[in-house]
Amino acid sequence: MKASKKQAARGFFDEQEALEKLSKLKDPLEKLNKHINFEVFRETLETIYTKQTPKSNAGAKPYDYVLMFKILILQRLYNLSEEQMEYQLVDRLSFKRFTGLEFSHRVPDCNTIWNFKQGLAKDDNEKKLFDLFYRVVEEKKLIVNEGKMVDASFHEVPRQRNSREENKEIKEGKTPEAWKGNRQKIKLAHKDVDARWTKKNNDTYYGYKNHVKADTESKLIDNYEVTSANVHDSQALEKLLDKKDKGQPLHADSAYASEEMEGMISKVEMINKIHEKGYKNKPLTDEQKESNRTKSTKRARVEHIFGFIETSMKGTYIRTIGMARAKVNIGITNLTYNICRAVQLGINMFSGDSCVQSVKFNRY
Repeated sequence: MKASKKQAARGFFDEQEALEKLSKLKDPLEKLNKHINFEVFRETLETIYTKQTPKSNAGAKPYDYVLMFKILILQRLYNLSEEQMEYQLVDRLSFKRFTGLEFSHRVPDCNTIWNFKQGLAKDDNEKKLFDLFYRVVEEKKLIVNEGKMVDASFHEVPRQRNSREENKEIKEGKTPEAWKGNRQKIKLAHKDVDARWTKKNNDTYYGYKNHVKADTESKLIDNYEVTSANVHDSQALEKLLDKKDKGQPLHADSAYASEEMEGMISKVEMINKIHEKGYKNKPLTDEQKESNRTKSTKRARVEHIFGFIETSMKGTYIRTIGMARAKVNIGITNLTYNICRAVQLGINMFSGDSCVQSVKFNRY
């Protein structure tokens, strides 16, 4: 029997060779690091977390804020739990390179990652980070401002097993009596009283909704609103619209068609390009159907955003409980999407130049 070839002992340059091979294989995380200057988030992160951290020289020093933020972006990009994230940081060389961790460095454990994310759940801190990056892409002239589009997607959470009476009290905004008292604190901690059930096209969903407004040409998310799943798409429209949108067409499906929505659009002086709605006693005319088909060429682009999140970012499932944590998860989702999309559009945050000359807005 022929003896198998022995593997050489690990050498000093093995790690460097492995990194070079990753680069040749077009490691997508290396591209993120080359195009996105994560240091722009440092000042905002320091403002957020220094307020929450008591001043003391005792104990271990906290991990670098930008390092932890990059871990959250990684976690959402691959839709990993905190436990899975810790394992991958230990195991994967590409993750280490992206975050700046070396083999000799301590890796943040799952509790550290969880606690860091919890720090964003106060004062809409995740929205501050989202808005900061949006200002960056505006400065780089990636936002075309030739139209906006709105839509919403579901983000499901673990389904609850409550009695009818408990569900009734939750819908009324009350905490069920059976969950009160010291003995029931653990049970209450595992109950999501903010998530709601809803149905769409005969499918049942339980959780939250991510309402987004995006730039039609660049497909970058401009603004978003998080609600329970049972809130109708149109109910979040007023919070999404802005006076900066004045003069631009607004594209949306027929779920947003109503006199009330028309009033909101007129208020911010946008051009109404919402699909017309047919009714049983008043079906759409051929002219209206053709108008809707024309509008769809722009409106359908918002579906590309949700498609990217669902496929490239491994889905929208949320593992946390409560509205505050859902806002963090969905906010980080939208920010991670914008970061990835900006890289696709050719952003280079290490250059002082705008991207507008080199960008060709495409359909992925």
